[in-house]
Amino acid sequence: MAPKRSYLATICAVAACALSMSAASVPPARAQDQASTHDTLAPIDDRALAAALCPIVYEVDHFPSPHGYRYIFYGNGFFINKDGYVLTAAHVLSQLRGGQPSLLLRTPGAPPQFVQATVIAIDRDHDIALLLATPNPFAGNFAVSFLPIDREIPKPGRSVLAADSRPARPRDAYTLDPAVEERSAGQVLDFEFSQLSKGPVDTELFLFGHAVQPGQSGAPVISLDSKEVVGLVEGQWLRDNTTALAAPGNRPSLGGAASLPPSQAAPIPGAVIPIHYAISLLQQRGIAWQSSVDTDFAGGPGATASLPAPLSLIPPAYPQWLFGGEVVLDAEVTRAGTISDVRVVHGDEPFLDKALAAVRTWIFQPARVAGRASDARISITLQFAQPYVPPRASTEHHYDADSTPQNAAARPLATFEPTYPASSSADGSVILYESVDRDGKASSVQALTELETLTPAALNAAKEWKFEPATQSGAPVESTAIIVFTFRHPLATGPVTK
Repeated sequence: MAPKRSYLATICAVAACALSMSAASVPPARAQDQASTHDTLAPIDDRALAAALCPIVYEVDHFPSPHGYRYIFYGNGFFINKDGYVLTAAHVLSQLRGGQPSLLLRTPGAPPQFVQATVIAIDRDHDIALLLATPNPFAGNFAVSFLPIDREIPKPGRSVLAADSRPARPRDAYTLDPAVEERSAGQVLDFEFSQLSKGPVDTELFLFGHAVQPGQSGAPVISLDSKEVVGLVEGQWLRDNTTALAAPGNRPSLGGAASLPPSQAAPIPGAVIPIHYAISLLQQRGIAWQSSVDTDFAGGPGATASLPAPLSLIPPAYPQWLFGGEVVLDAEVTRAGTISDVRVVHGDEPFLDKALAAVRTWIFQPARVAGRASDARISITLQFAQPYVPPRASTEHHYDADSTPQNAAARPLATFEPTYPASSSADGSVILYESVDRDGKASSVQALTELETLTPAALNAAKEWKFEPATQSGAPVESTAIIVFTFRHPLATGPVTK
């Protein structure tokens, strides 16, 4: 199913998270192999999952009552490594209004205890926050675990599980009160763009077929294939015509986790922030995370020599604009795999802001020289094809060569817009990865993100592009280029020539 655009979304920011009274000590969660088929899913280790969840709370009482210590909680969080780092949704913290957040963590054979949480980083544009438990509960007497991360965004039709735990009275809770644990399973339905904060930045969300319950904001959403986190719960997706997206269907078997009957399938989907935005924040801060795929970022050895290789790219939304546009960037992929020093070669509003906001969240396997990670420049072109048939302006774009190419990425000299296929009705983006040789020719092209009806048109257009080669100290070198073709279903403005 092709990604869709939407700017009419209203996110219901309901927040809460608490831990149950179970005090069993469990080992860290481990990634499991993917199921051989979509319908055969290995059970989730629910004890390990529960131990990785943690509530984000505000301590009200410093002295216990017969019910324990009183607190107010505001949302879910979950551990991502044994150093005590916690991911959650930024809007969960905003409800504390500057108060000191704490985590309520389970202990073996004793009531849960408060542990202070330090705010390390916040990305309000994409509603992601990173906390650090102080002191580290993994070094103390706590029954805690952490969850591995899957950087692959699940495709429509795949099964996911949102996990949370919350008290019955969120605003008047006590540490000895029992908790309500929720395991909400559903299928990925579609992708939508939304502005989660005041400003021009868009976040791509994926919708899953289960209503978000009060108390699930910030909860981890886990792929039932990889058993790794693929996103965080944002809230309910409230917009017109969403009932058809969440039509009742067969629910996957969760093994060790509780499931709900098909009759309780939600008419209103839940909205999930892809883990991509959290990984980007972690990479910017140099914080390790665990994955079943070995990379430099997840502890793997990496290659001995290479050019930058994309790990996770999310394209920008097509702006609400009547004409197409193109943005050409020359950016540095740092040795940490993040984007830095972005030079704008060409770009007009409203496309430039959209492009820059998206590109700055991209993550790469960095270039390697003599076995060590190294900075490298990369060419990025984001083309928003004209939404008209026939096009209202030229579909060819020409650029001048760089007169002082000392250290620069490959630069497109001639670009061509793809022809929108008459048989397609899709919107969305196709992302291509090209290797550009010392003569400026594309030696290979690979589709990183595909749309079945639009990928051939994107590949055909890219074959006609011409580049000025990248340079290092003034000499031409091999390099890489990313091309993003973003399509919007065109309007017919005249006779169509076949």
